[in-house]
Amino acid sequence: MLNIARRSFIAAGLATGLAAGLTTLASPSLAVEMGDDGLHKTQWQRDTFKDLREDLAEANAEGKRLLIMIEQRGCIYCKKMHEEVYPDPEITKMIEDNFFVIQINMFGDVEVTDFDGESLPEKDVVQKWGMLFTPTSMYFPEQVAEGVSAKDAAVSTVPGAFGKLTTYNMMQWVLDHGYEGDEPFQKYHARMVAKQQEQGKLNVSE
Repeated sequence: MLNIARRSFIAAGLATGLAAGLTTLASPSLAVEMGDDGLHKTQWQRDTFKDLREDLAEANAEGKRLLIMIEQRGCIYCKKMHEEVYPDPEITKMIEDNFFVIQINMFGDVEVTDFDGESLPEKDVVQKWGMLFTPTSMYFPEQVAEGVSAKDAAVSTVPGAFGKLTTYNMMQWVLDHGYEGDEPFQKYHARMVAKQQEQGKLNVSE
């Protein structure tokens, strides 16, 4: 089992990520469609039965990685991600090309079937996983063993809102199976930011 420190950002990382900026230019906020549940809706989110094993199989069939985004109505940090980060053309392309995204409402009632076979309303499965913040992004491997819950299966769990480069680099780290190596994400991210600075790419999009 992966070390928790390698699978998750600690909450303190949020302050570091936001304080660092990670983008040199402020981006204008974009209006995003809101659903009846009060959550932000995008074209790259999938409307499924929220059976995670079925979702994982479908993601694999498309050659993509499963990504769960836990959000809630009125979440200012979800708003930040959907208006300032995800609309960036390179991040949008990264998501559309590589990730199968399922949105879960922290206080919702839609049934979710966990990898371990347990079916619970969204609000209860989020509590089962011990998720306390929104947004929280959970990235998954291509294969999940029987009897394992999503909390334990996730290769990276990211609570909070981060800048464009942190978000982009996390996604790339997951795609590269960085969690299987000896370089933790924070060191990978620092190395990539230094490289992006050298190339004059402090913004994800130029």
